[in-house]
Amino acid sequence: MATSSRPTARRRTFAAAGTAAALALTLAACGSSGDSSSMPGMDHGSKSSASSSPSAPEAMGDMPGMDHMASGNGLSDTEDGYRLTAKDAILPSDKQTAYRFTVTGPDGKAVTGFALDQTKRMHFYAIRSDLTGFQHIHPTMAGDGTWTADLASLAPGSWRLFASFTPDGGSGKDKDLVLSRTVTVPGTAAKTPLPAPATSTQVDGYTVTVKGEPMAGMAHPLTVSIAKDGKPVTDLQPYLDTYAHLTAFHEGDTAFAHLHPTTKVTGDDGGPDLNFHAELPTSGNWRLFLQFQTGGTLHTAALTLHVG
Repeated sequence: MATSSRPTARRRTFAAAGTAAALALTLAACGSSGDSSSMPGMDHGSKSSASSSPSAPEAMGDMPGMDHMASGNGLSDTEDGYRLTAKDAILPSDKQTAYRFTVTGPDGKAVTGFALDQTKRMHFYAIRSDLTGFQHIHPTMAGDGTWTADLASLAPGSWRLFASFTPDGGSGKDKDLVLSRTVTVPGTAAKTPLPAPATSTQVDGYTVTVKGEPMAGMAHPLTVSIAKDGKPVTDLQPYLDTYAHLTAFHEGDTAFAHLHPTTKVTGDDGGPDLNFHAELPTSGNWRLFLQFQTGGTLHTAALTLHVG
């Protein structure tokens, strides 16, 4: 299993959060494999998938992946002198697209050195403005620093594309950055309403249940439990150095948050419970995309979480 190259000294320290009053922690049912398939472009790994919609945890220092959490919300194409640049502001609908972009440093030159973050040097996400069409891609970089992300077909509308990375040198060395740009896909854009919150959801025959008391701007634990046919799942396989990959987008502005389970990876026997530390900066509804792997297959569950 690949391990991160990032030093432990960089792991973020979260203030201990006191017990909060019970919130309406809720998750939208994305349906059985039904709701998952209704989520356009729900990607299950480094290969993008087609869009189908028209429109008490361990010590923080030992938490896998916690040294890879960016502090920003990703809603800018620049941070600390680093800039996400791309020529295309309009992308075609209903066809696969090779989206090319570059990250330039404070000196204006293309960055070519990137540290490993969960076994990858770049994580790339696409999300439509109504929080549908999620894609999680691991693009490839040419020698000149040009990255290519192979996007699945995109439904018409406004999309935000995020690049999550860590420079391996320069003034931004070992700093987690998330930059984004928006693109437009021409055509009739039918907005898909955000599913109402609920406490559990199903995907590909698995039932995903979440418990916790998240509050905006505070670190709170979340527990995700996974079952199948009424029995706890205990055969989760490592995916990107963890037993589950969790990405969240805020309703209204598509602000980005990236969370990781605190459970250590020990082999192909993860589950049924995964502990997360959630630090969502803004109240309101967040759309969560949980990716987990069993039997060599990745599953993506879409969840709506209300944060008070």
